[in-house]
Amino acid sequence: MKILVCIKQVPDMESRFRPNGEKTWYDEGDLAFRMNEYDEYAVEQAVQLKEQLGGEPEITVLSIGPDRTVEAIKKALAMGGDRAVHIRDDRYYQKDPWQIASMIASYAKGEGFDLIFTGMQSQDRGSAQVGVIVAELLGIACATTLVGFSYDGGTITAKRELEGGIKGVAKLKLPALVTCQLGLNTPRYPTLPNIMKAKKKEIASLTPAELSGEAELTATAAIYPPAKKGGGLVLEGEIGIQVDRLMGILKEKTAVLR
Repeated sequence: MKILVCIKQVPDMESRFRPNGEKTWYDEGDLAFRMNEYDEYAVEQAVQLKEQLGGEPEITVLSIGPDRTVEAIKKALAMGGDRAVHIRDDRYYQKDPWQIASMIASYAKGEGFDLIFTGMQSQDRGSAQVGVIVAELLGIACATTLVGFSYDGGTITAKRELEGGIKGVAKLKLPALVTCQLGLNTPRYPTLPNIMKAKKKEIASLTPAELSGEAELTATAAIYPPAKKGGGLVLEGEIGIQVDRLMGILKEKTAVLR
């Protein structure tokens, strides 16, 4: 069995974001980066499946981005990936989900992967489109938002998170693609020996020009922080006084007590 896991390096969500000079993405100068959280669950599920099958499957990790993306790739290799592909693209943020998915599918078509894992979405763009587009381009089965996964005899049983807290179960024959939701499993921490082993694992380098040359279907016109709103009003003092003030504010500024 051949397994592909698609990951992305994203800014740490605790970072302080500000638009770049072009107003088309955020300024990366002061940001810390990490592997997309959803993708950690995808890597972990791939490694668990490999362990279930006695180590027979080969896990390939793929990521698109600038040179710093290698840090996330090495973490995925230290978690249990066997080899990796880095599509080097400094202008990755200008690619829409269609272009990203087209590059992934272009690479995957020639490799004969039986199973592809992706995160449900990336934490920076949050489109949740790349995985399903890859499946469509490859013409394979797809299940999204997995919170449960099992495999037996060429069939995946996927427990999916649906709207309103409802769960659904789908069965897929290989080849297939699944997108992983938070809580699917517990991603492992790479051990020091595995981190050292990851340094010796193959990371092939490709460029977007070697893969799909699809034009964008959507473009980011501008990004900007939300407009600042007035601060909240804190009422202090005796309870009776606070209630009287609150009643006055509600009558004056809202239609609640009219």
